[in-house]
Amino acid sequence: MSVITASADYGVLTDEKTLEIQRRLPGPIDRVWSYLVDGEKRSKWLASGDMEPKAGTAFTLTWRNDELTDPPGARPDGFSDEHSMASRIVEFEPPHKLTFTWGDSGEVTFLLKEAGQGVLLTVIHRGLPDRNMTLMVGPGWHIHLDVLRSKLSGETPEPFWDGWVRLRSEYERRIPA
Repeated sequence: MSVITASADYGVLTDEKTLEIQRRLPGPIDRVWSYLVDGEKRSKWLASGDMEPKAGTAFTLTWRNDELTDPPGARPDGFSDEHSMASRIVEFEPPHKLTFTWGDSGEVTFLLKEAGQGVLLTVIHRGLPDRNMTLMVGPGWHIHLDVLRSKLSGETPEPFWDGWVRLRSEYERRIPA
């Protein structure tokens, strides 16, 4: 079951509870790794939160999506200006693999692989409970990774919320009901 139709930037459902999405990013790999594990750098594209660099440690991710782009775009109804989630590191293998729990359910793995002058980042989000959650995290990962790619490339990303809303409609069309 695949979400992807025409663009390699879209996520792929590898099974009904697992979304996989990739991005080619400018390297080197250690720079990209730092944007995953350094809370201050991560806050520029995803969520803040200090993490101790070893498996088994707990940390908190805090999203402030209005701060990711300037302007942020129009935040949809039902979203707060801040959201936090408790997580725990499952795997920490610099600079190639980071896995952590996604709150109380599921987990997210980041895989980094050198690809010429760049880096291939693969995000695997496992344990998605239903289509509704997939329709939240699919466009979420998509736009967050677009912001990361823009920041690493020195470009200006599109307004976060405008991108999320646009992508939500596209993922709704692409993900089987």
